[in-house]
Amino acid sequence: MEERAGFNLRKTIITVVMLAGAILFMLPFFWMLVTSLKVESEVFVYPIQWLPKQWHAVENYKEVWFGSYPFYLYYWNSIKISVLTTLISCIVSSLAAYGFSKIQFKASKYLFMIVLATYMIPGYAVIIPQFILYRYIGLFNNHIGLILIGSFSVLGTFMLRQFFMGLHQDFIESAKIDGAGHFRIYYAIGLPIVRPAVATYAILRFGWTWNDYFNPLIFLRTDKLFTIQLAMQKFTSVSGEFYSLIMAAAVSAILPLVLIFIIGQKNVLNGIAVGGVKG
Repeated sequence: MEERAGFNLRKTIITVVMLAGAILFMLPFFWMLVTSLKVESEVFVYPIQWLPKQWHAVENYKEVWFGSYPFYLYYWNSIKISVLTTLISCIVSSLAAYGFSKIQFKASKYLFMIVLATYMIPGYAVIIPQFILYRYIGLFNNHIGLILIGSFSVLGTFMLRQFFMGLHQDFIESAKIDGAGHFRIYYAIGLPIVRPAVATYAILRFGWTWNDYFNPLIFLRTDKLFTIQLAMQKFTSVSGEFYSLIMAAAVSAILPLVLIFIIGQKNVLNGIAVGGVKG
């Protein structure tokens, strides 16, 4: 009985500490959200006003979304690039992962090691030849080039390969006896089993692409093609003294990531669980 009481006390203490930590980490985001709803004169009032006395939400967000730098256009650009990049990357990475894990051929391990070794090459080391190549083949200053950059991921292939390795060989052999080829086995048996892992990678890939600032900065030149991250930088340079507008822009920029994580968190947990019992 005493042991159980001690366990409950430790559990309560850990819960309280974790709750306090969560509140501490959430305070900056809450301040950002509240600031986006204020008039500029209330932003730096001391002591901090956690709730605005004068609500200015409509005006702030209207300026962000339909002002000099219309966020609705940049939102559409970022959503298009992020969704297509995530979709293509999941297909390519999962196909490559299945091939490297379940199709045995001569030198397959060495080929995988070569692919894995390319991950050690910094992206900045290849940016100049990549820039020259994109200009030569006509993929500079358009969204197709950006989509292709993120569609082939060594990390995604490595991550999903580990999950495909947990697919028992008996499933493969049984499907082959029934006349199924590797592609049929991939989408009918392998993909449904590792779906939580693919969903986890999709969430990560979407976040990486949405937050990417470097590649759009290098490969885009036309304002109407800019992503949300480039738009944030330009908007900040113009509206730097209006912190309520900057916070409204920041809230708009992170909102899709929050929604994607809330919607997909169950798949993330399932992916962790699948990885924990793999093999």
